[in-house]
Amino acid sequence: MKTIRRLIYREVLTSIALVALGFLALFFFFDLVDELQYLGKNNGLVGESTYQIRHALLYVTLLIPNHLYELLPISVLIGSIFVMARLAQSSEYTILRTSGLGPWRALKLLLWLGAFFVALSFVVGDYISPVSERAAQLLKAKYQSRITVGQTGAWLKEKQAGSSFIVNVSELSPDGEMHGVRIYEFDGKGLIVSATEAPVAAFSSNTAWLLRDATRTEFAVSASASGAGNASVSPQQARVNRSAVASFRWPTEINTEMVSVALLRPDRMATIDLFNYIRHLEANGQTSQRYEIEFWRKVFYPLSCLVMVMLALPFAYLHFRSGGITGYVFAGVMIGISFFLLNNVFGYIGNLRNWQPWLAAATPGLIYMAVSMGAFGWLVLRR
Repeated sequence: MKTIRRLIYREVLTSIALVALGFLALFFFFDLVDELQYLGKNNGLVGESTYQIRHALLYVTLLIPNHLYELLPISVLIGSIFVMARLAQSSEYTILRTSGLGPWRALKLLLWLGAFFVALSFVVGDYISPVSERAAQLLKAKYQSRITVGQTGAWLKEKQAGSSFIVNVSELSPDGEMHGVRIYEFDGKGLIVSATEAPVAAFSSNTAWLLRDATRTEFAVSASASGAGNASVSPQQARVNRSAVASFRWPTEINTEMVSVALLRPDRMATIDLFNYIRHLEANGQTSQRYEIEFWRKVFYPLSCLVMVMLALPFAYLHFRSGGITGYVFAGVMIGISFFLLNNVFGYIGNLRNWQPWLAAATPGLIYMAVSMGAFGWLVLRR
């Protein structure tokens, strides 16, 4: 059995590696072609700030880990189907069955292989991909423009003792500084207390922002002297105090990761960063449906590698004619693409319909698991 395990693992790993390499080369080419339009552009500076071909090559290289994370389940499916179908076509799998490789033992072998790819997908998606994605975005922002979202940037909210704050960050520069920062403070009754604006702000620590050249506007209400003749009426007079502050320290729990989540795509962030940002949104009474769905997708997506190897096993029990393996491999490609599309569609539908986030993220995997178990029962156990 050790020899059989080595044979299957070697064939499947080699096939998956070749499929993944082919997909990555294709996406690398497409990304590079897309980046050619930005060559020679910059932020209005000259010299070293010009976006050159070496910068484009580095940028598309940094996108490879994210592509690998997205394509790994499809690569596992196509590579496994190819090996299982080829073994069946050459009658090698029939020989393996007569040597003691029963259906459940074969499924166990493939599930252990799938577990390896689950771990690999988790490591790539949670540790390597977020770092490389952020480096890629900062590299592109350095030579083209700053990181921003929409027309007004990112909006965040935070509650502190006795008051709440609404924060707007227009842009995030490549060196981690925030540009176009506006902070609005409200009291417990929902009345505005102050407004602070600054062209540049930096993270001085995990518990504070440092705003430079800030303009602070304070709104105060005081009792008016004209209402002294009527004790039951006390007219109030609003006062506005505006001051310029060279350096203003604002204590907050909004850290770098939270601003990055708000400005970058949530599906490119690490699981722990999404979890912390969801807790921040819930603590401040904000909707977190979109980020919860992305969080659960990050949890369930690596497990899809197990589903893919289960889908591939029934192909070893089919009977092929000469040249018929091509059609089955193409079927595997279509199954993988359909899983990828269904995974995205359920995310959008779950967000629109306000489904349970874990259900919206887990449904595609559950559907394909049911299909794989049905195929395994029909083609393997009943034949």
